[in-house]
Amino acid sequence: MRVLFVLPGLQRINRGAEVAFLEVGEALHEFGHSVTFMGSGPSREGFAPDYIQVPSISRSAFESFPKMPIFRNEFAYEELSFLPGLLRAYRPSAYDVTVTCSYPFVNWVLARKRENGHRPLHIFVTQNGDWPAFSNASEFRWFHCDGLVCINPDYYHRNSESWPCSLIPNGVRLKSFRTDHQSSLIDDDHCKEIRVLMVSALSEYKRVLEAIEYLSDDSRIRLTVVGDGPLRADVEDLARALLPGRFELLSVPHSEMPSVYRSHHVFLHMALDEPFGNVYVEALASGLPIVANSDERVRWIVGDQNFLADCCDPGTVLQKVQDAYVMRKRVYQSNLQRSREYDWELVARKYECFFQQTLQRHYHDD
Repeated sequence: MRVLFVLPGLQRINRGAEVAFLEVGEALHEFGHSVTFMGSGPSREGFAPDYIQVPSISRSAFESFPKMPIFRNEFAYEELSFLPGLLRAYRPSAYDVTVTCSYPFVNWVLARKRENGHRPLHIFVTQNGDWPAFSNASEFRWFHCDGLVCINPDYYHRNSESWPCSLIPNGVRLKSFRTDHQSSLIDDDHCKEIRVLMVSALSEYKRVLEAIEYLSDDSRIRLTVVGDGPLRADVEDLARALLPGRFELLSVPHSEMPSVYRSHHVFLHMALDEPFGNVYVEALASGLPIVANSDERVRWIVGDQNFLADCCDPGTVLQKVQDAYVMRKRVYQSNLQRSREYDWELVARKYECFFQQTLQRHYHDD
């Protein structure tokens, strides 16, 4: 197969969708398929698949721009700035399958019908939500795909009667989290701090500000946040006020994240409606106990052995963090075992199978 992955943030941003596309695409390349990426960052040294750099303006430049239909957030503005270069670089006849999770502009380019010439089959991945697939409001009414990858069961059940779907979770590079690098903090009963880690964009729905507020009542807690976003100044200001000397905001290359996880006792994620969250499986692969919102989607990912809570209740969140710290040894091995279900190679095989099924179905129907 000749597969094209398109996402403005590729090779420039190390967030969930970008990481997922790169991991799946690199695995497909290793399986023997012809894989090309288009993104706005520079190609990294040693990157094996083909890469085409398409310029765009970073989403951070649009954080203060007005929000309106189509341009609902800074991501839509960034995507629009990516569009001219994509139109110049994209050659439909060069690919059998195209893949994106960007809507609306990238999806419209890749999925549009062509009266003459070849159009690859288009796969949309619900990394950022499934609204385009099921909503008929505003710009979502023009959504189209030939196959829909649903990254959680909710999305699959909601869309499986409308689109050809496959339920495929995100994954983790287990080789980077192998057990001979396990954290000494797991067995450290003399540490005077409870080191809590959040890996999160600094945006409202990730609820980092609430985490700072909820954790401030326990003077033993030191919070590290890895991420960036429009609320960075608010996060830093609140942390100075409520967690003086007990807070750190970091920007870390994804290749260094395993060591960051291993240097903490507890992983905390405060989002109430996360499509999947690669960070959950990274925490599992590190053996860290996970404190997150109590819902069936999160439970489907992390299992019953972790510490799910009503993340709108400050006292409950704090208690779960304290419990997770005390019981971290108990969940270490079980989390490592569960993480094996999410190895990127296994995930990429599911993508490969779905792409092949979509192609076979299309050619059979023709």
